[in-house]
Amino acid sequence: MSNSSSPIRQFLLLAFADTRELQLLHFCLFLGIYLAVLLGNGLIIITIACDHRLHTPMYFFLLNLSLLDLGCISTTVPKAMANSLWDTRAISYTGCVAQLFFFLFLIITEYYLLTVMAYDRYVAICHPLHYGTLLGSRACVHMAAAAWASGFLHAVLHTANIFSLPLCKGNAVDQFFCEIPQILKLSCSDDYLRVIGVIVVSLCLGFGCFVFIVVSYVQIFRAVLRIPSQQGRHKAFSMCIPHLAVVSIFISTSMFAYLKPPSLSSIFVDVVVSFLYSVFPPSLNPLIYSMRNQELQHAVWKLMTGFF
Repeated sequence: MSNSSSPIRQFLLLAFADTRELQLLHFCLFLGIYLAVLLGNGLIIITIACDHRLHTPMYFFLLNLSLLDLGCISTTVPKAMANSLWDTRAISYTGCVAQLFFFLFLIITEYYLLTVMAYDRYVAICHPLHYGTLLGSRACVHMAAAAWASGFLHAVLHTANIFSLPLCKGNAVDQFFCEIPQILKLSCSDDYLRVIGVIVVSLCLGFGCFVFIVVSYVQIFRAVLRIPSQQGRHKAFSMCIPHLAVVSIFISTSMFAYLKPPSLSSIFVDVVVSFLYSVFPPSLNPLIYSMRNQELQHAVWKLMTGFF
């Protein structure tokens, strides 16, 4: 695996610890986080699907967000748990390709969906009289489908470009899952033109979404501050604060992961940052959206008491 004539059949992911006790500790930690994410997002999905009062655009997009969070954490954490449990580092070549593809697909789709959710909040607060017209059921389905399709297209392009490069610098990945920067480190090719081209296009689209979100919230805050009653302003802010918090966590952790200066790059820092943007948001999103949402809390409690 040290030269291009020997095709890579498997990759070696980063081990969290050398001792068996610490490996089992990491397994238990990841298992606890994973089960919490499954429970939180699963409850949101089932509650929204079963409660007809939550069949509104905001909750439709929230259901999609919970599905993406479940999928995103399921592409990385279970494999890391299995490796810690069975004291191995190996992931097959096909498994690495699939992991990178699905992770990119889900995380890019989530970013586009958060952009759509910003538009939903903008219309709800700035143009409430036209909310039903601009965000009808068909429009919501089309916007969600566009987010999923865009994420899929980006993931196909990135994955195909990355794995079309010859990999001849070993098979050790300095990360607990297959990630673009770590795979690129294994390439011995200087021909990054296609890869850079796709990344630049993605960055431009991502920046466009970021500008759209910022402009939307500038308009939202201007509209909220014009509301005469304090109760009305509080209600309007409570409608958009959860989404703003989720967007802020998602963008800040992702930007630091991929745009941090080389002087801050080390195996430990890379792992911590990757953990923050791949595991942290799916863990916090259910808490953020349910913490101040009395309607969702009531629906979840009704669902749980109905089961028991």
